Amino acid sequence: MLQPDQIERALVITAHPDDVDFGAAGTVANLTDAGAQVTYCLVTDGQAGGFDDSISREEMARIRREEQTKAAAEVGVTDLVFLGHMDGSVQFDLNLRRDLSRVIREVRPQVVITQSPTINVTSVYGSHADHVATGQAAWAAVYPDARNPYQFPDLLIEGCEPWSVDEIWIMFGSGQPNEPVETVDITRQIDRKIQALRAHVSQHRDPDGLEQRVRTWWGSMAVEAGLPDGSFAERFFVADSR
Repeated sequence: MLQPDQIERALVITAHPDDVDFGAAGTVANLTDAGAQVTYCLVTDGQAGGFDDSISREEMARIRREEQTKAAAEVGVTDLVFLGHMDGSVQFDLNLRRDLSRVIREVRPQVVITQSPTINVTSVYGSHADHVATGQAAWAAVYPDARNPYQFPDLLIEGCEPWSVDEIWIMFGSGQPNEPVETVDITRQIDRKIQALRAHVSQHRDPDGLEQRVRTWWGSMAVEAGLPDGSFAERFFVADSR
């Protein structure tokens, strides 16, 4: 796993606003603190989220873009790409692969952080269909699409030259039995992670309860990894894509 001081550019690809903040905001803060340029790519605007029936889906999309932009700023990210696919309808298809390949070629990251491309049957909530489709498309965009000059020749016409990503980091791991995972210590970033999550005001009925759950869940990851008491951690499955 590349270390923060070895990374100049990283790209985070997720299905919805707030996905990155649950899965990797602490790690992103580590990266930006070390000087890395991090870009967020949101496949959807999260139009199907929230709890207020009086808000139109178009307005919810606008709200969630604003919330994600504020959340990103909490961890040092100012470059966001919104692809505008429909929330709840993400498909692993050539259109999404092309969109993500374009972003990879434009950003030219060493690392792509994304969601699991596989269904974890032990976690219904962890296997949202949009997440899985996004993970599948991101995986295909990293290899073979973004690096292959003969895939999506229209991107070459646009001036998007091929690019090879060094590593893919899967947030929370892929859910496969006995898979190796890398643990990232985010203890000094836990407050920033929580602030990023709190920025998604439209999605939280109980923000104070959310903070306690975050400290419990990500504290337990640190315990499982053998970090000192009072630590917090995020975990990833890391695939070498060089």
